[in-house]
Amino acid sequence: MKTVLSPRKSPRQARSQATVEAILDAAARVLVERGYAATNTNLVAERAGVSVGSLYQYFPNKDSLITALHDRHSRQMNEVINEAFDRSAELNFDDALSTLIEGLVESHRVEAGLHRVLEMQLAGHEDLDSHAKADAAISQRIVELLYRYRDDINVPHPELAAFTLMHSLHGLVHAVVLDLPEGVPLEHGTREIVRMAKAYLQAKG
Repeated sequence: MKTVLSPRKSPRQARSQATVEAILDAAARVLVERGYAATNTNLVAERAGVSVGSLYQYFPNKDSLITALHDRHSRQMNEVINEAFDRSAELNFDDALSTLIEGLVESHRVEAGLHRVLEMQLAGHEDLDSHAKADAAISQRIVELLYRYRDDINVPHPELAAFTLMHSLHGLVHAVVLDLPEGVPLEHGTREIVRMAKAYLQAKG
């Protein structure tokens, strides 16, 4: 039987919304502290200060709860990324690229511990439609950015360049935020990503 990943119902009243937020906040804490296997709905309900019955009104099982937490986390990250895209709109190429990559790094610092656990647990999950849509939207904005600075870069196919950038930046940003060598400041790691991206986009030949 296929596991249900969608919430049972959506909160409409302010009190219900507050309850769901409390449940998701508690789930985030438990997940980071104990990992996926040791997280259960009873413990999350206890941490949230609600009955497990109240939790089940909104989330029929653990996986639906974790998926909702992932969706909320993705929205929070995307807000930071989209703000960076918006800020870059009136800048020159160098400043726009730096602003975008700094925004990507900052977005991955939003509850970085939770992000690590969610990525490990839900990576490649086919039912995360919201995640796929968010990635597609970011990719499209990168394509638009490359077309905007077409005269400043040297890529024959902006769509392919956007694909390459998106996947390479994803791995590098993760590493800088979560696995940077001890003693290396975050801004130095970020600057190296900017240098690499600029070298790729402006490479000759």
